[in-house]
Amino acid sequence: MTITAPAAPAPASLQRIVALALPALVVLAAEPVYVLVDMAVVGHLGRVQLAALALGGSVMGLAAWLGNVLAMGTTGRAARRFGAAERLPAVIEGVQASWLALAAGFALVVGVEAVAGPLTRSLAGSGPDGALIAAGAEQWLRIAALGMPGILLTFAGNGWMRGVQDTRRPLYYVIGANVLSAILCPLLVYPAGLGLTGSAIANVAAQTIGGLLFLLALARERAPLAPRADMLRGQLSLNGALLVRGAAFQACFLSAAAVAARFGAAAIGAHQIALQLWMFCAFALDSIAIAAQSLVGAELGAGLGDQARRTADRIGRIGGLLGLGLAVVIGVGAVALPALFTTDSAVRAQALIVWPWFVAMLPMAGVVFALDGVMVGAGDARYLRNLTLVAALCGFLPAIWAAYAFDLGLGGIWFGLTMFIVIRLIALLLRMRNGAWAVTGATR
Repeated sequence: MTITAPAAPAPASLQRIVALALPALVVLAAEPVYVLVDMAVVGHLGRVQLAALALGGSVMGLAAWLGNVLAMGTTGRAARRFGAAERLPAVIEGVQASWLALAAGFALVVGVEAVAGPLTRSLAGSGPDGALIAAGAEQWLRIAALGMPGILLTFAGNGWMRGVQDTRRPLYYVIGANVLSAILCPLLVYPAGLGLTGSAIANVAAQTIGGLLFLLALARERAPLAPRADMLRGQLSLNGALLVRGAAFQACFLSAAAVAARFGAAAIGAHQIALQLWMFCAFALDSIAIAAQSLVGAELGAGLGDQARRTADRIGRIGGLLGLGLAVVIGVGAVALPALFTTDSAVRAQALIVWPWFVAMLPMAGVVFALDGVMVGAGDARYLRNLTLVAALCGFLPAIWAAYAFDLGLGGIWFGLTMFIVIRLIALLLRMRNGAWAVTGATR
């Protein structure tokens, strides 16, 4: 019997987009909120312990970065299968992503355990407390690293569940694991008297339980759990392109911090304040991108190319409006927001230099983040990789190093970040217009 494709309905409604975006936003925000709680608990032990946690946490961020790449790629591939009425193959994409997560997680554990000592000593430097900070960071990291497989399994699980448009279970799993950690951390640090070690144990417990919950969800789907070479190759190809793209982001932000530091303590302080607020805004904008990955991937998988284009257009507009709303909030808080982080008048004066660039970027960034999600859902990762490299090499990096060479200060650095957004915005709008991304079918 021949099954005809259904007529294309209207593009995804605002209600459906919000229903996917809001749980994604909570999941995205859960980890940074826990980090703040962890820092508040450990911070009362002393500045050396807080510095050790900061160094160890920066290394653990590598697992979160890799996990985010894995989640994006898995969402797009699973969504296509789901849209083609192939739920079981969509879940099997999650199985393959979980195998990759386990392999990468255990490799990271071995690597971190091998270099934890030299790495933390290098990061701590030779200052007056350098040796104490390095020792604390190494102690914390050697334990916390055991949670890396759980971190990656959690991201893989989020990826396939978003692909099949199941947003509730990831929300419960992630919040549950983080609440557990938030309860365990102060108990182990203080009443149990374990100090930094207690913080690390709480991290491992929460991350491992989170990963196990997502593995249990796979088992309940009754999907075959064996590795599939064809699917693994497809995921590795897609994730490789996204990994290069992510590395370009890291290079840009590290370079920006390095240049800001050369303008003095006030400049790097103001840059860090603005950057943290920028990252907060990015979480909100990323939630729209996640909805785009799921919806567009499913529509292309169902063969509904025209509908996918209409949905992409709507999501781009929603992203722009969200960015505009954030710009208004950030703009109104130009004086008050930096004051929440510092009483230093020099730092606040430097922040005022950054603020016009920050505000101007947000509406454009809203569109860029949304369309990034569209392209990930469409499996157009190579285009995103190439575009990010071009924007970094031809926009961001030349601008910020010119800022250093000509002593342009923070204004020059944030002009570079703005150029990074502008180049990507123009290229993504052109890509949207020519429609080359909208390839239909269960796989690309």
